[in-house]
Amino acid sequence: MKRSTTFLLCCWVVAAAAACVSPAPKPDYGRPLPRGADALLPLGPGETRPDLRSQWVARRQILPALEHSIAWMKKPSSPGFFPQAGIEHDRALASLERFRDLLVESRSSADFARGVDSEFEVYRSAGWDGRGGGVLFTGYCTPVLEGSRTRDATYRFPLYGLPPDLVKGEDGAILGRRTTSGISPYPTRGSIEGRKLLEGQGLELVWLKDPIDAYIAHVNGSAVIRLPDGSETRLGYAGKNGQPYSSLRKALEAAGEIEPGAPGLPALRAWAKRTPESRVLSYLHRNDSYVFFTPIEGTPRGSLNVPVTAERTLATDKTLFPRGALVFVDTRLPDPTGTRKVPFRQLMLDQDTGGAIRTAGRADIYLGEGDEAELRAGVTVAEGQFYYLFLKR
Repeated sequence: MKRSTTFLLCCWVVAAAAACVSPAPKPDYGRPLPRGADALLPLGPGETRPDLRSQWVARRQILPALEHSIAWMKKPSSPGFFPQAGIEHDRALASLERFRDLLVESRSSADFARGVDSEFEVYRSAGWDGRGGGVLFTGYCTPVLEGSRTRDATYRFPLYGLPPDLVKGEDGAILGRRTTSGISPYPTRGSIEGRKLLEGQGLELVWLKDPIDAYIAHVNGSAVIRLPDGSETRLGYAGKNGQPYSSLRKALEAAGEIEPGAPGLPALRAWAKRTPESRVLSYLHRNDSYVFFTPIEGTPRGSLNVPVTAERTLATDKTLFPRGALVFVDTRLPDPTGTRKVPFRQLMLDQDTGGAIRTAGRADIYLGEGDEAELRAGVTVAEGQFYYLFLKR
């Protein structure tokens, strides 16, 4: 069939226009915000706010974590961390206290939601692109690992207490290593482990069976250690060497050691079992960051030095976001079996940070203690968004 010139011209125009449309950029969740960009973006009048009605039903689970944030906010040191993202300390504290009052005093979920809508302003994270484009969520936990207080042929990999030559600033920031000539950067993981820099100083708290167990403890910042006699000892975060964190998983994927998208920690454990120990250590040493521990009683504490709460404590970049604040998370997380994702939409508190959490496009959800929590944390990689709630000015 003969086509008209007009028809062919129209087709050419349509094709040319389609070719000029650039594909949507792939999210780069590790991309830092541009200098001077806002980390929090207020929702406009027509934008959908989080539905908080279900949070009133869960108030008994929320209130303990909320009280931890209020207690931290009332410490004399907390105003020194504000203003942050344009939020003043007084406003942050008043927001927590008023939210608590609404949870306790509201007579129904609808009554509670109306109170929050009328009194609170909602901000979303600027996300990976600085325009609210979204956040990548991962999970962390308190793993239960087998260990011993003494070294032997089975237990050879130590978790160390805080070394005396590690220097911290008043705000807890790692300044480096104290030497006779001043303060220098603290040694990397490869130096600490490869050169056994801390050996023989009495800093070993426990010994673990394999280097992957130690890696898991370091990544999560806490652990329950099950000892040979059946008793347990609990370790919490004491500090780190101040060196940058890099992902073991990404290194292994880039080298073709594991398949991209393989299920988290199970894939890492399987890789370690089939790989010579020297090669495992060589990959672990590519991550310069190193964590030190301290014996604790009860629940581990986050970077605010308040107890973390399963599915209620969020870790964010504390150079960007306000400490202790109310956060609503909207994403999908693995179910208890780790085999499928289910909606996760609930209120959390910004009470922690992490080695890999260094942008507005990243956040880490604390998932609790034990094997189930480790399974879920190990396979949690989910896109979504989080929203901060502050009283209207």
